[in-house]
Amino acid sequence: MAERAMTLAEQILSHAAGHPVQAGDLVIVEIDRCMSHDSLTPEVIDALQGTLNTERVYDPSRVAVMIDHVAPAASVATADAQVRVRRWVREQGIPHFYDVGAGVCHQVMIEERLVAPGQIAFGTDSHATAYGAVGAFGTGVGSRDMALTLASGRNWLRVPETVRVQVNGRFRPGVSPKDLSLYLCGLLGLDGADYQAVEFHGLDWLDLDGRETICSMTTELGAKAGMVPPTGPAVADLDVPEWLGVQPGATYAREIVVDLDSLEPQVSVPYSVDNVVPVTDVGEVPVDLVFVGTCTNGRLGDLRAAAEILRGKHIAPHVRLLVIPASHRILTAATADGTLSTLLDAGATVGTPGCGPCIGRHMGVIGAGEVCLSTANRNFRGRMGSPDGRVYLASPETAAASALAGRIVPATTR
Repeated sequence: MAERAMTLAEQILSHAAGHPVQAGDLVIVEIDRCMSHDSLTPEVIDALQGTLNTERVYDPSRVAVMIDHVAPAASVATADAQVRVRRWVREQGIPHFYDVGAGVCHQVMIEERLVAPGQIAFGTDSHATAYGAVGAFGTGVGSRDMALTLASGRNWLRVPETVRVQVNGRFRPGVSPKDLSLYLCGLLGLDGADYQAVEFHGLDWLDLDGRETICSMTTELGAKAGMVPPTGPAVADLDVPEWLGVQPGATYAREIVVDLDSLEPQVSVPYSVDNVVPVTDVGEVPVDLVFVGTCTNGRLGDLRAAAEILRGKHIAPHVRLLVIPASHRILTAATADGTLSTLLDAGATVGTPGCGPCIGRHMGVIGAGEVCLSTANRNFRGRMGSPDGRVYLASPETAAASALAGRIVPATTR
């Protein structure tokens, strides 16, 4: 590898290209893993068979297909589309197929170790940036780009510049990785890292759940990839290539320092993810639905954090609390350790592992005039149902405290 110090993204793309590259270079590389889900796979099939006139996937072993976005199917049209996906998966001999109930695609990809440190992974979902939690270069692509990759095993990328985020301190009680992500959204804006990689430093101590949250949320900054260096206990059992690691002296487009010791609980206010304020400044906002789940905050640590706040209490009258684990494994673990029963005792309703109402297609969408406090990643108008509803984004801790209070409050003042 070159003597010049490189960012994580430059190291991964250099290794894949077979020669040193730097930000701004164009590369054609092998893609280690392709992930597609139920909502877009029919479009991928159309592009593959129609536009590219290709019947066979280049390497089925590199492909993973998930049914998670509308799972179970919410209409006949959705069911028919999923039937088509299942049939195509069988015809192609794709070994990594996960049907209804397995969970959210990104969670399953990491749980099943379908992505690994140093790899390049494409997904037909913008939050494929989550794979940076294990030191992979994960990024979302459109249906035609995915079809090209399935047909050839390769695709092109422009090597992104990198934003370095130095994180100091530790989270205070009631504050968690989602608050860090929302803070950065408010600080940088929706295009603050447009087609850049975001590297997080100072988080060797952070667990995998937290790493997935912050890497996933870099999408809301416009990032091409989000990455945590693959070091620390969270990734100790992963096979990290010897060529991959932090290289002092690497060139960054921008450097940001965040002090967790002073970070307050954050909330994103309608109708933009970067419209962020401390929860204490949001005012008197009653809530109708509280939703804990999604690829951002449906992991076991998130459910446990919510359950700890709800333990022995009951949600406020007229509040609906919907909890959807990010995967079947998480649902099973939450059942085994009592987390699920604590949530149910507090008044929660539990849904099938998957995306749930995050994209506004089923399982708990909101009506006109309703307010939802969600642990998801987006809150633009109509995202979770009626365009006349309002969605606020916050952490699982803030969500649980707000379900108890019946209004948006931080966990630290419940």
